[in-house]
Amino acid sequence: MTDVQFTPRVFSGIKPSGGLTLGNYLGAIKRWVAMQDEATENIYCAVDMHAVTVWQDPAALRQGTREIAAGLLAAGIDPGRSILFNQSRVHQHAELAWVFNCVARVGWMTRMTQFKDKAGANSEKASLGLYAYPSLMAADILLYHGTHVPVGEDQKQHVELTRDIAAKFNHDYGVDFFPLTQPVIEGPGTRVMNLRDGSKKMSKSGDSDMERINMLDDADTIAKKFKKAKTDPAPLPETVDGLTDRAEAKNLVDIYAGLTDQTAEAVIADYAGAGWGTFKPALADLAVSKLAPVSDEMKRLLNDPAEIDRTLEQGADKARDIAAPILDRTYEIVGFLSS
Repeated sequence: MTDVQFTPRVFSGIKPSGGLTLGNYLGAIKRWVAMQDEATENIYCAVDMHAVTVWQDPAALRQGTREIAAGLLAAGIDPGRSILFNQSRVHQHAELAWVFNCVARVGWMTRMTQFKDKAGANSEKASLGLYAYPSLMAADILLYHGTHVPVGEDQKQHVELTRDIAAKFNHDYGVDFFPLTQPVIEGPGTRVMNLRDGSKKMSKSGDSDMERINMLDDADTIAKKFKKAKTDPAPLPETVDGLTDRAEAKNLVDIYAGLTDQTAEAVIADYAGAGWGTFKPALADLAVSKLAPVSDEMKRLLNDPAEIDRTLEQGADKARDIAAPILDRTYEIVGFLSS
């Protein structure tokens, strides 16, 4: 572990494909907003370069990128306190990723579970970008000397790879240049599951729109989806242990906890023994009160795409001010000649 002191700096991003869901909000965005009150620099972006690891309709990609920005702004990301931009506006991401492609080992990439999940049985037909994108993810973070990354449990492996790449670069070149980034995994509701199948993560690309809460859903739709969410016949238990093997019930309790900044234990204490006819309407009302204002503000922002683009460009200017000297120093360490 390097003993060099780095400025505490948070980096994270969301891929602009398929729209924002409640999973994005509770698993990432809500925490990002809160981190603006902490003693860190905060850098957030729409990782549009990651999106094209599989083919994207160009118009849909542009719209999705603006939707990510609108969602972050509507939820409370303040461009005056955080840097907000889209990844492709800062070319240093791709340039550092190439250096890291030459540092990372093929075996490391092969062990990444998300590639296996996404490529499936047709891995030889997957893009090279899909295989190598964890190297770009490491570049996203280390381009800003990111010290902390708020992630879901399923992304922890990528932060561990980022640490491996940083450590190998530092060792190979005899420097203490890149920090060993720490994952930040905390809080209730960090992994939101499917409303129809509690064994699956809530996804932007599920078969039915009833499986998820979209951040652009209106109040009536949000309420309807929670009231129709799959449950089991039993009432809520007396303790959290009673949610074991009750995936759908646990998911709804966790969502309630995430929306109220409570623990699951506190929610169960309030609703122990309650039936779903009591709990689901309460959850629906809560979700509407928390999410409908965000949805309304997102729609307002999306009506002025030029203003969103200006905000992203201003953020990219700030991002480049940090990224450019770090990439220049990386090139110098590697031995690239430059003017």
